[in-house]
Amino acid sequence: MTRIVETLSEISAQYDALFVDLWGCVHNGVHALPEAVAALQQYRKEGGKVVLVTNSPRPRAGVQKQLVHFGVPDDAWDTIATSGDSARSAMFLGTVGQKVWHIGYPGDDRFFEPLHLIEDPMTIEQVPLDQAEGIVCTGPEDPLADPSVMRPQFLYAKQKGLKLLCANPDIVVDRGDVREWCAGALAKLYTEMGGESLYFGKPHPPIYDLARRRLAALGRGISDDRILAIGDGVLTDIAGAMGEDIDSLFISGGLAASETKTGQQPDPNALTAYLQKEMSSPTYTIGQLR
Repeated sequence: MTRIVETLSEISAQYDALFVDLWGCVHNGVHALPEAVAALQQYRKEGGKVVLVTNSPRPRAGVQKQLVHFGVPDDAWDTIATSGDSARSAMFLGTVGQKVWHIGYPGDDRFFEPLHLIEDPMTIEQVPLDQAEGIVCTGPEDPLADPSVMRPQFLYAKQKGLKLLCANPDIVVDRGDVREWCAGALAKLYTEMGGESLYFGKPHPPIYDLARRRLAALGRGISDDRILAIGDGVLTDIAGAMGEDIDSLFISGGLAASETKTGQQPDPNALTAYLQKEMSSPTYTIGQLR
């Protein structure tokens, strides 16, 4: 059973590094969450390392600019691992072919910028669906539209045997008070229709491999039993931590705030019922990161 804690500092001395989710934990899609920022700043002052592990389809540099926009200061984190970077690596290795049909926002075109970490990367060409060898999904074109609007295109893609590369496994996020669909919702629909979706963010192993490499690049070798994963998604952050055998801190006041009846802290009975329903077992739970 998960242990409810009041603050990160109550447990942080047990860990040398944090793998911290961003959306719903450090910011809400509009602005930084001050208590979360202060907690991470204090953890770093005490010698801990903070790796921001996000299912954003953006490259690391793009997420860093976004953090500045949201008001998350540089001294609250050490390095960043994004689902986008992990997925881009796979794309440039030819995982879904050279000619791809892109589903996403117009601003997601940076996903296709050259990646210099790979030797002899494939030249990727964006084409219409009827010419595509595969699909790259960085998110829905309209994050407020039900994913089912893609059924006609997905039926055609499935019949062609196209693989879908999902750059963000999140199903939904809350931008302030507005809930939006993410790429994971489209990949889930495509899979349910019989298509093949490939995932590179949480809870899947590639992003954790990237996070460990980012952590090692900071100059410290840290074992998994000294890493704590923090996030508000039981199907992504917590499931990923459980799969990697890493301790986890569940932020109940994020995506599951209503189910866990979280105000300052979750209602213990509601939290237990929710975690049992989701078959999730975080090591710790807190209402908000603080």
